[in-house]
Amino acid sequence: MSYIEYNFDGLVGLSHHYGGHSFGNVASGANKAAASNPKQAALQGLKKAKTLAQMGLESGVWGQAILPPQERPFLPALRKLGFSGSNADVISQSANSYPQIFAKTCSAASMWTANAATISPSLDTADSKVHFTPANLVAMYHRSLEHETTGNVLQAIFADSRYFSHHKALPQNMIYGDEGAANHTRFYSDHSNSGVEFFVYGAESYASSPNSVRPSNYPARQTLEASSIIARNHTLSLDKVVFAQQHPDAIDAGVFHNDVIAVGHGNFMMCHEMAFLNKEAIYAKLKSTFTGDFYIHEVSNEDLPIEDVVSSYMFNSQIIGDAESGMFIIAPQECADNSRVKAAIDKIVEGENPIKGVHFFDVKQSMRNGGGPACLRLRVLLSQQEIDAVSARVVLDDSLYSDLTTWIGAHYRDQLTISDMVDPQFYEEGCTALDELTQIMRLGSVYDFQKI
Repeated sequence: MSYIEYNFDGLVGLSHHYGGHSFGNVASGANKAAASNPKQAALQGLKKAKTLAQMGLESGVWGQAILPPQERPFLPALRKLGFSGSNADVISQSANSYPQIFAKTCSAASMWTANAATISPSLDTADSKVHFTPANLVAMYHRSLEHETTGNVLQAIFADSRYFSHHKALPQNMIYGDEGAANHTRFYSDHSNSGVEFFVYGAESYASSPNSVRPSNYPARQTLEASSIIARNHTLSLDKVVFAQQHPDAIDAGVFHNDVIAVGHGNFMMCHEMAFLNKEAIYAKLKSTFTGDFYIHEVSNEDLPIEDVVSSYMFNSQIIGDAESGMFIIAPQECADNSRVKAAIDKIVEGENPIKGVHFFDVKQSMRNGGGPACLRLRVLLSQQEIDAVSARVVLDDSLYSDLTTWIGAHYRDQLTISDMVDPQFYEEGCTALDELTQIMRLGSVYDFQKI
């Protein structure tokens, strides 16, 4: 049976702004309160997705798909906090009384689709179904508001219970902090056999060892407990699962997710020397668990200081392709503009590994808010039967690209600050736009405002 890996990119939302809400995300904090350009951000992300769609079509190795943004401002959250009356009343009361809370309910963090969920393909699971678990994102209040809509969207797209199994997000407690695919990678030799699922966590909630460590300055967003539960719920074989702890010093340097300091694809992983605690044991475990040749390219702190890792998001690059046809790095333009980062990438391309080249993309609107190309995609490996079971219009082709581009042009603003979202008209405009989008993508009613 043939399989294709689909990269689901998140469509940047209408409320894309620089709120600086994410403690531990250095880039996000540095651009707080600056004016954003939602239209440009959405078009940048869509253009990157379209380019990769064309490359995937030509290679036959991968496909490209789209996930819709979330409803923002998120009024159900504000109503839970005691604000009442009409939609306009709720917006006015919260914005005037608690502007920080209101701002968080406007977050467009779901554009970074890698944080949306953890997904295990049918090749890896005991019941031969694709398993989905939306991330609870409990470390940040504004992000913890996303998982219900994310779950609705995933269930709308992957609705056939013969092939797909959906799990609820883990409990809303930091003991079970889960950040989705930002801390999860699947390694594989080919698309006909099970792979190795690699879970990276920041801390162990119930640490049994007196030598256990955690970051001092910033929160460890992913816990071992959360990763372990997902592995069990997804019916994974534990001899094909590897757990690794993120280095606490890296988290304290602004590496809030593993995908900021390491990226893997197929039989290849590139990472910084500060990516993992007890790194040599992790490397050995990956190589012994993987069937066939497994390549690890470690970048030293001497060649690339961790400050450059965070500022350039080099490791938040995508890797596409396969070992047979060659793999390519999809990197943000900032990597080409930094001589040390460019030299590190050139060294990888020239090394003995499956990487054949690099493509640089302008995703500046996303980068300023703390997310590079890898944040903008969620990988879903599907068989032809599973693809045929998807009725929603989510696979990006020329027709969908044209429709989405027109839709963005009609509804998105060229400039946005948090003060613009205090106007109730902004919320109404957003609902109108998202209702139209669900029709374009054939999703049905996935948003709260559609269910009232």
